[in-house]
Amino acid sequence: MGFAKALEALEINLLLEAIFQRFGNDFRHHNKDIIRPKLRAFMDIHSIATLSALQDKILHDNSFIEPLLCALDARSSALFAQPEQLLKMRKLMVPWLRSYPAPKIWIAECVAAEDVFGLAILLLEENLHHKTDLYVTGPNASLLAEAQQGKFSAELFAHYEKNYYEAGGTGTLASYCTRIGDVFLFNPELGRNISWMQYNLGTDASFNEFEAIVCCGGLSDFTLYLRHRALKVFYDSQPVFGMLMVAGEYPLEIMSLVSRYKVISEKYGIYQREP
Repeated sequence: MGFAKALEALEINLLLEAIFQRFGNDFRHHNKDIIRPKLRAFMDIHSIATLSALQDKILHDNSFIEPLLCALDARSSALFAQPEQLLKMRKLMVPWLRSYPAPKIWIAECVAAEDVFGLAILLLEENLHHKTDLYVTGPNASLLAEAQQGKFSAELFAHYEKNYYEAGGTGTLASYCTRIGDVFLFNPELGRNISWMQYNLGTDASFNEFEAIVCCGGLSDFTLYLRHRALKVFYDSQPVFGMLMVAGEYPLEIMSLVSRYKVISEKYGIYQREP
């Protein structure tokens, strides 16, 4: 590692430690290859030359910390972002949920409305929505509050509609939302059974038992240590044969850390808790 990269790595570590010590938000075990471009983009927007200068800003100017935390927690999200995975979920996970009179689903690492309302639409179309409780958690209160508003840009509608049909949609996307100006709002009935709460997979413990857990992609931001911890929390939060769906980019790497899951669909990141 060259001197410049070593210095940058040191500055990032010091910055993340300062954030943890001062505000309690722990990014120390997040993937630095993902953290680094987020920091650079934030610095460019705010005309901050160095990471040390950014550290000075957040420690002495309270107006910087909230936007920085949102920038670090944010990730790209789209409605029915992985339609093939959701189509497989309809076939493999829905029958399991049908076997329960009142199933509970945990949607973890939420950063946007799209992470939640696509699943709510799927449950409505499978006649499960009325008896299912959704628990939505995310580490960032601001992003979670924005997601709870249940809206998306009208510019994205055509793209989302295409995803909806590819994910096995049986109606029309327009029937689940209403356009108001340049945004679409999801229908209130979709949010009727949703509980929202701030929750950190890196520090918080299991808080309920869930027949299904859907992680919205945040594990890709974690180091192996934090992924292992998150999966242990998921395992402790499920009954025997409970279903887990995670992003499919790293299934073998992740599931090798928790041996008590049966692979249902490796390609689509769907697993089942074993006894």
